Amino acid sequence: MSFQEHFDWVAENDAGPRKAQRSFHRQIQGLLRYHIPENSRILEWGCGPGELLEALNPSRGLGVDLSQKMVERAESERGQQKLEFRQGDLHTEGVDEEFDAVILDYLPGYLQDIHVCISNLRQSCHPRTRLYILSLNHIYRPLLAIAKFLGMAMKQPESNWLSKTDLCNILELNGFEVLTKATEQIFPFRIPLVSGFFNRFLVRIPLFRLFGISNFIVARPIAKPKLEGAISCSVVVPARNESGNVRAALERIPVLGKQTEIIFVEGNSTDDTWEVIQRESKAYEGPHKIKMLQQPGIGKWDAVFAGFSVAEGDVLVIQDADLTAPPEDLSKFFEAIADGRAEFANGCRLVYPMESEAMRFMNLLGNKFFAVALSFVLGQDFKDSLCGTKMMLKSDYERLLLRIRVLGDFDPFGDFNLLFGSAMLDLKIRDVLVRYKDRAYGHTNISRFRHGWILLKMTIFGLRKIKFFPADQNRSL
Repeated sequence: MSFQEHFDWVAENDAGPRKAQRSFHRQIQGLLRYHIPENSRILEWGCGPGELLEALNPSRGLGVDLSQKMVERAESERGQQKLEFRQGDLHTEGVDEEFDAVILDYLPGYLQDIHVCISNLRQSCHPRTRLYILSLNHIYRPLLAIAKFLGMAMKQPESNWLSKTDLCNILELNGFEVLTKATEQIFPFRIPLVSGFFNRFLVRIPLFRLFGISNFIVARPIAKPKLEGAISCSVVVPARNESGNVRAALERIPVLGKQTEIIFVEGNSTDDTWEVIQRESKAYEGPHKIKMLQQPGIGKWDAVFAGFSVAEGDVLVIQDADLTAPPEDLSKFFEAIADGRAEFANGCRLVYPMESEAMRFMNLLGNKFFAVALSFVLGQDFKDSLCGTKMMLKSDYERLLLRIRVLGDFDPFGDFNLLFGSAMLDLKIRDVLVRYKDRAYGHTNISRFRHGWILLKMTIFGLRKIKFFPADQNRSL
């Protein structure tokens, strides 16, 4: 029996096993609802009866299945204007239409030439498309055989047994970069408290995560961002009691792209910072476009938010006014974003030797701790979570603001807002190394212990809301 004949048969005979697997499929729906925002354009290959596609509430949903009978079933059970179902074979054709998310839900095991199939997915991708792949963890092969015997799983042709390593290798050979690889679902049933304990906590803890039933991979196509013409950049400079650094910032910030816009945001200074910004901006005759404003509230995030709100550049970056992270390094950040090598460029001060007064020892330990903690929370490795220099596309920042609404007003600094939001969007976060310098003027605005306590609370908040998110949750978090 061919795969097509098998799934034609499944379309008419899977009522019992599908009912038994209801909780399992709902957990997958919850996992993907976390990653894929509502009203996205979604393509699912191997869509079956279309339950997953419907649950994700896309603005445009296309489900493709090898079985014509399965397509007819999907159309009859959940046909609606924003969902379309069609018959197709990923081995011989792709879909020449771009989507925000492409899903292979337990399809890799049935693909006879997975290299060709993954290659065919690229024509459905734009630079910010995310590919979501689920497959069975091979350690559960004996249990699957038992489930088939008991009628809890469908009998099926011999399938591939691909490890996460196998899948990652194939993706990279075909022009995709892996962002996340994990396992999900230790307990594929719905029992209050028990399901949450196993599927929210244990499956994300070292050792226990080896026993997740589903291998889960998130990947992105390796491609430059699509922008009209040459790229421009807006540099937001939050400045509180930094009057002695204003002229140096104007002189040292490099030309980035076709136009560099510098936006000074003065933040409730007790010195003459605002007056100096006005005077130096008026006297400036260099290549940059200058804007200046006073932030409406308090805290660095309020200043960054105000600056980004008036920014006109395609790329947005924060340059702290103390200049301890040298402005000259902004070119490295810009090249990484413009070339598509990074989607969120995060400054890292903890590799190169620092100047003697750049960072106190307790601050250094704190920075290393929070970097390790947030790498665990977000599932991407980086060495320095608190460097002020951070860069991303304006279009990604606008999506990020929508994504972090569910987190509420929890971060007065902005570092965690930007890192958490980038991780929730499945953006590629990359460290860009900078040489951390001594202050040439003024004193730090950071309190080691008071602000350290706030950062610790925000890290715990991230554990609850991001790392240990509900496996069968709604989008409300």
